[in-house]
Amino acid sequence: MEEKIVFSVEGMTCNSCAQGITKHLVKKGLKDVSVSYDEGQVEVLAEENLSVPLVIKEINSLGYTASLKAEVIIKKNNFSKQELFFAIAAIFTVPLLLHMLLPFHLLHNGYFQLLLSIPVLYIGIIHFGKSAWGSLKNLQPNMDVLIITGSLSAFIYSLSGLILYGNTVAGHQFLFFETSAAIITFLLLGNLIEHRTLKKTSSAIHSLALLQPVTANRINNALTQNETIEEINADQLKKNDLILVNTGDKIPADGLIYWGNASIDESAMTGESLPADKSENDKVLAGTIVIKGTIKIIAEATGNSTMLNNVISIVRNAIHQKPEIQRLGDKVSSMFVPAVLIISGCTFIGSFTFFNVSLSDSILRSIAVLVISCPCAMGLATPTAVAVGIGRAAKEGILIKGGRILEDLGQANIIVFDKTGTLTNSDLSINEKKYFANEDEVHYIIQQLEKHSSHPIGKALLKLPEPALGSIYKKFKFIEEEKGFGMRGIDQDNNNYFIGRPMNSAEAEPFKEYQVLVSKNEKTLAAFSISENIRTGAKEMICYFHKEGFHSVLLSGDRKIQCEKIGDELGINEIISEKLPADKSSVIELLKKSGVVVMVGDGINDSPSLSIADVGISFGSATQVAIETSDIVMMNEKSLFPIIKAHQLAKATFTTIKQNLFWALIYNVIAIPIAAGGWLSPIISSFSMAFSDVIVIGNSLRLKIKNIFTIK
Repeated sequence: MEEKIVFSVEGMTCNSCAQGITKHLVKKGLKDVSVSYDEGQVEVLAEENLSVPLVIKEINSLGYTASLKAEVIIKKNNFSKQELFFAIAAIFTVPLLLHMLLPFHLLHNGYFQLLLSIPVLYIGIIHFGKSAWGSLKNLQPNMDVLIITGSLSAFIYSLSGLILYGNTVAGHQFLFFETSAAIITFLLLGNLIEHRTLKKTSSAIHSLALLQPVTANRINNALTQNETIEEINADQLKKNDLILVNTGDKIPADGLIYWGNASIDESAMTGESLPADKSENDKVLAGTIVIKGTIKIIAEATGNSTMLNNVISIVRNAIHQKPEIQRLGDKVSSMFVPAVLIISGCTFIGSFTFFNVSLSDSILRSIAVLVISCPCAMGLATPTAVAVGIGRAAKEGILIKGGRILEDLGQANIIVFDKTGTLTNSDLSINEKKYFANEDEVHYIIQQLEKHSSHPIGKALLKLPEPALGSIYKKFKFIEEEKGFGMRGIDQDNNNYFIGRPMNSAEAEPFKEYQVLVSKNEKTLAAFSISENIRTGAKEMICYFHKEGFHSVLLSGDRKIQCEKIGDELGINEIISEKLPADKSSVIELLKKSGVVVMVGDGINDSPSLSIADVGISFGSATQVAIETSDIVMMNEKSLFPIIKAHQLAKATFTTIKQNLFWALIYNVIAIPIAAGGWLSPIISSFSMAFSDVIVIGNSLRLKIKNIFTIK
């Protein structure tokens, strides 16, 4: 994963601000710029020639306050200043609004209204003005320009009337101080609700962060009479430390159990609701909880290296990754503010000049146009839905690396499956075996070579009996896995050994019924037939994708007879066998010409194919390989049903994005003409604009509770 530099940024009030910062930094040559206004941070790709002070200066030039952030920290109270601003503004705005309802003389006094509106206008200039001015200086006007222009227009018009006519009946016709104050107060309220609601879209990150253990029980002087237990901070743990974990404790590091057994709740990581029983030599993950039992583990990954930390990073980065459909929203938003300023000006000129509308009403109409317009809703339409969709997937044990992936998966029409370890169980067994040499020698060769492989067939071969001790054993000076073929090794006497699938040669012909041959200097020592069982849920999964209009493909390096047997049993449309990893990549490239391709593999030999496919899906059992090469990682490798869930969630998310964009677009198409026609006051317009964002976010949040999955 590429290293990013993170900056804290204060002063962003809406998604329009985030877009302005993004465009400005990209213009300056920065790469992979990601701005999150709800978290108040900017991420840029760390490059050798990157100047941190220069980046801070460029962000500050837009009217914000930036500083270097050492690490990404989830803020618990990010908007206390904004809450204070809203409270003060509301105290001064309420009496201004009450003058329209109550007959008290003081409330109708123009000078009293002026005094009440000044603090609110000051707050508005502090909160919205700095960003508005910065965006104008850089010719990238944002939403704050509309807010400040509308509020200032109402204030200046009212102040002019008060100066010219004083606190008289004639002067009161020019007083709209309540409009100036209400615009700012209602938009502050809308921002508050929006930010609080938006926080819920990233709740998956918060939930995962809470899984991070705080303390650990480190074992000192293990296996001696002086063994002691020391409670330390979890971030002090190092690789190979020994740790004691009791009932109810969170496991503080990824590791291997070397003593004891326990029932462990892994639901937050895998989505599997049932506890997993673990014993000696089983792997455990940081953040999972021991429900029952006591275990001692040896730490293999700690701190930022744990799977939990990787998951948090993937989810956070995925939420900020833009799908293609967001370009529409960003393009419209970038042109929106200048267009609204022009429409507002035309509204004033047209109303006053051509429709004989009074000066005050013409100004109010133009102000209403300014404040009812909402490019923020357009900007929020996609990222909020993506954040909720990816967050819900994470809770199901499905790691989706970005909005683009959700979009591609929702539009895909071709799905390709690897066979071994994907459609068939990775826990294979030897069905038939033939030996043409000493069994112990064969078993020794297998043991020495296959322990360096993670392939399911290698794991099956390692179940053979341990070789008896004797003089036949030699050291290996070279061992290498030949992807798609098998394992090769050279011993100290330069004998060449190979374990793998039969080649197309005359010597291999007698063993065509066997999947694996063991040879020494090209002479066959043993042949093994491996039995494969179709995974539970594989048939249901294939049926689901066929109903969804997918063309299914089985793509494997195994022999044709084995692939056809599995493919026919599952009803797969197309079977492509005996393909090496490089050949698989070519097949994927060819299939991509016919549509959007999803590749499902085990992440071991399928890495090239997974990376070339439009969407690569792998399983958590492949650990780091899966995480690095796949677009989607299924943490629960026991079931295939999460693949169906991922597709259903992708479709639902994409539908929500389209709904949000439609609402944001239709809102402005309808609202701006109504405001220009004088049917909406600036006060109602500001209230309406503030809550249009909340409606878009609320529609996205429906994804959290909506009944999407047909598979439980």
